Amino acid sequence: MTQSLKKPQIVDAKVVAKSRLFTIEQLDLVFSNGAERQYERMKGNNRGAVMVVPVHQGKLLLAQEYAAGTHNYEIGFPKGLIDEGETPEQAANRELQEEIGFGAGKLTLLKELSLVPSYFSSKMQVYIAEDLYESELEGDEPEPIEVVAWELNDWRKLINTPNFTESRSVSALFLAMEYLSHP
Repeated sequence: MTQSLKKPQIVDAKVVAKSRLFTIEQLDLVFSNGAERQYERMKGNNRGAVMVVPVHQGKLLLAQEYAAGTHNYEIGFPKGLIDEGETPEQAANRELQEEIGFGAGKLTLLKELSLVPSYFSSKMQVYIAEDLYESELEGDEPEPIEVVAWELNDWRKLINTPNFTESRSVSALFLAMEYLSHP
């Protein structure tokens, strides 16, 4: 059990850097014991994001696409930002259709994850998608995404695949396997 801690007081917050994608905010904080610190964080868009673990005919469906951060083609589960006016479930279904060409008849929320909570304020809803049906929507990717079908029974081998490295996808895999093992 965790003890109830009093959150630090935010004395001042200001934007110190901004790009097309990111806003970095500086926080001046006073902790309950009187300690003062400056923290920086990437300010989220307040809409959040989704990641979806699609399960179809005994297979996990993953997306292989270019990742600028690692300058590599990575495989992971479909993901994206929640658009203005969308629910997380609508965003999850849209991302599935844009990235792997399937919609979901059933979406189940597995968990809400923090993304580097010391520095990033956004959250991601992780879903498992079942009862898939073919349905495509045009996405914003610069090139077609390759769909990688992975045997559900071989999920442990996926962990050791060199281009399956994103921590959110690894976490989502474990959450999905836990869910599927306890129907």
